[in-house]
Amino acid sequence: MRYEGLLVATLPWVVLGKLLIFTVFGLYHKLWRFVDQRDLLAIGRAVVVSSLVLVGGLFLLSPGPVGPPRGVIALDFLICLLLVGGSRFAVRSLAERPFWDPLAHRNAREVLIVGAGNGGQSVAFELRRNPELRNYPIGFVDDDPRKQGMKVAGHKVLGSTWDLPRILDDSEPDEVVIAIPSAPGELRQRVVTACRARGIPVRTLPTVFELLSGGVELMRQVREVRVEDVLGREPVRVAIDRVGAYLGDEVVLVTGAGGSIGAELCRQIARVRPKQLVLLDNAENNLFEIRRELADDRHFARTVSVLADCKDAVRMEEVLLEHRPSVVFHAAAYKHVPLMEENPIEAVRNNAVATRIVAAAAGRAGARRFVLVSTDKAVTPATAMGASKALAEWAIEAAQHRFPSTRYSAVRFGNVLGSSGSVVPIFRRQIAAGGPVTVTDPAMTRYFMTIPEAVQLIIRSGSLAAGGEIFVLEMGDPVRILDLARNMIRLSGHEPDEDIAIDIVGRRPGEKVHEELFNPDERPQHTPAEKIVAASRAPLDPLWVDDAFGRVEELVYSGDAASLAATVSSLAAERAGALAASSSGPAPH
Repeated sequence: MRYEGLLVATLPWVVLGKLLIFTVFGLYHKLWRFVDQRDLLAIGRAVVVSSLVLVGGLFLLSPGPVGPPRGVIALDFLICLLLVGGSRFAVRSLAERPFWDPLAHRNAREVLIVGAGNGGQSVAFELRRNPELRNYPIGFVDDDPRKQGMKVAGHKVLGSTWDLPRILDDSEPDEVVIAIPSAPGELRQRVVTACRARGIPVRTLPTVFELLSGGVELMRQVREVRVEDVLGREPVRVAIDRVGAYLGDEVVLVTGAGGSIGAELCRQIARVRPKQLVLLDNAENNLFEIRRELADDRHFARTVSVLADCKDAVRMEEVLLEHRPSVVFHAAAYKHVPLMEENPIEAVRNNAVATRIVAAAAGRAGARRFVLVSTDKAVTPATAMGASKALAEWAIEAAQHRFPSTRYSAVRFGNVLGSSGSVVPIFRRQIAAGGPVTVTDPAMTRYFMTIPEAVQLIIRSGSLAAGGEIFVLEMGDPVRILDLARNMIRLSGHEPDEDIAIDIVGRRPGEKVHEELFNPDERPQHTPAEKIVAASRAPLDPLWVDDAFGRVEELVYSGDAASLAATVSSLAAERAGALAASSSGPAPH
């Protein structure tokens, strides 16, 4: 039986039908150079459907009872799959492996990639398709035994990170890139140590949070390894769009909006698109910069900038009543311990009295939630700064009794890496100057967390509050400051005690060797949120808190620094007697 006439009659309909089916399956909506396995499955489904439609059509139009030859249908399927799928993967292959000038390839820097997962494969892909970067992948290192010795993305997995010294000696790469965004600090430290010993520079992909906040090409985000990458603590992962959903379509106010914590609060709150974000700060330049950043870099313009001082009760009342925020994050505070020791009146006025003022104004304005950003220095305080933050926590607890319709809470945590005036930038400046790096006590330890991690958990804590709680962020294991100094010196390409000296200068007045996250009468209480616990204890007597603030404010406004220092120190001892005998009152604190 001959089918020439059928072929001529049906060919235009076959072509038109296949184009229509391929369009429905989305085959023309993706750039060929980025095709992947998921696209191959879509191509397979589209070709199968088009072949079935073809079979049905040919049987209907066939001049005989037998129908068209099955070989024609099979050939159509195979040729279609080969041409449609093969052409796309050929374009991707050319994009990944461009025809480099051999001389240019020879002059490219050889890069060893740590991590053969999705991140590592993406790095290899970016390097191959962008010859202008003048970097070329020579292989992978991965701890997964199933991958070792195999080829991934066209390059061999040369061994594990434990084999890195041998691999570096054999391959002599020009650079190593850690391509595991969630890599633990211990692994990063192992890689950095092996590379530094051989003078090989190391860079890393950003953390998952940084990648999600980025938006530029992957290789443009590769950066130098930083000290937070090698601290050995697991990074905190919080889906801010989900846990911060309670802020959506609300008016949110952040005090201290231009500071390290306040600015990061504003950045992350902007991601959930609140109805309005009120930025409050008494530093003009800081306020200007965060407003500009939110508008220009974050494309969030629903902000109101308020230049005001939290210590001004009349002004706070005006601001809160005018904007009536649903949620208030109180991050405004003085934090430098030695400076506050020299200025105890301002420490107490700004950290304690101002907190009481803002908390009361928020309650009168009908705020539904109020979150105080506290510190581990409020635990058994030994300095003016610590005592002022302890007073601030007490003020929040008393405010819960006065304004029960507002859910007040405090969030207590340790040091944040990279905040202005913290130990990391101080060490960085000392290293850049050639040393010495100064450590107050060789045994001193501190809890550390990155600013984005801390802020994510602060926002999460705000959603947990029933009223009156003190939440404590789980900071992992404390870090010895001497080890931190040594790590930072090594990350700068130097050897501690050889290239850069470390001086032990002695502890400052009131400085603790080890910080604590709980007072002796507090016990950790589980919460539904990972990395967040509540400090549970009997509630304070609000009348005692009011009396304590009466005495403190009188000394603040009289300017009697000596008596104020003595009073705030004695209040910590009085606190034990002020704890109510029963556990009645708001939720456990």
